[in-house]
Amino acid sequence: MSIAILHWCLLVGHLLTGLAMLAATYRMVRGPRAQDRILALDAFYVAAMLMLILFGIRVGSNIYFEVALLIGVLSFVGTVALAKFLMRGEVIE
Repeated sequence: MSIAILHWCLLVGHLLTGLAMLAATYRMVRGPRAQDRILALDAFYVAAMLMLILFGIRVGSNIYFEVALLIGVLSFVGTVALAKFLMRGEVIE
């Protein structure tokens, strides 16, 4: 694969992922219900992970992949805790 093609693909990927983060931020602020805001937060986490992975590919460093994995684990735990709080009103039983 040519370096120029890789550069342009990464640039388009960054732009589209940034657009997805903006859309998720808008839904977090303007969401009509708490469930919509939690779903938007989850989408924001996914977009942030993808942004870090794309940046890691661009730079050629492995640390960004590890940070993306850490964000994925923490976002899963956070989403489960928020969903449990919405369903039962408490996180720890």
